[in-house]
Amino acid sequence: MSRYTGPSYKQARRVGFSVLENGKDIARRPYGPGQHGADRKSKLSDYGVQLKEKQKVRFMYGMNEKQFRKTFNEAQKIEGITGEVFLKLLESRLDNLVYRLGLASTRRAARQLVNHGHITVDGKKVDIPSYRVKPGSTIAVKDSSKDLKVIKESLEKVTNRVEFVTFDENKLSGTYVRLPERGELNADINESLIVEFYNR
Repeated sequence: MSRYTGPSYKQARRVGFSVLENGKDIARRPYGPGQHGADRKSKLSDYGVQLKEKQKVRFMYGMNEKQFRKTFNEAQKIEGITGEVFLKLLESRLDNLVYRLGLASTRRAARQLVNHGHITVDGKKVDIPSYRVKPGSTIAVKDSSKDLKVIKESLEKVTNRVEFVTFDENKLSGTYVRLPERGELNADINESLIVEFYNR
């Protein structure tokens, strides 16, 4: 399955959820896409509700179905509450942490930074967005990329960061301090519905 490269606004309207986590993508038209999007009020089945929840999270992290399912299968093998473990694995992706540090304004932009080789993990260049970062690892901008306009503009927009990362503005590097707590992640996600969807 190829990666979706269309507008995130369309995805957000489809699931009625801000996939950019800033509300801007559904602020103007908070209803489904299409000619009758504003009038459609059909009640979803249990399967529909579960599917919508799964799509919300998949769109948010910008993953294709195969990657998403593979991560879920990994979460099932780890001790703990499967839904919460799953979200923690998603948060540990390199592209997500580049976004959380404020080096990119969206996860899609973060994925591009990683793909183009601008990011290092513990001093080594990593160009795989899905790379699983371990707590305690240092994520930094490569020396030759520190003057990139897109990074500077993104950092100027940062108002606050999540508590499970620290960032040094002078060195343009940050640390993934620890795995996030469930309370630090998006409260509008009901991960138990995703578990139900895959365990049907």
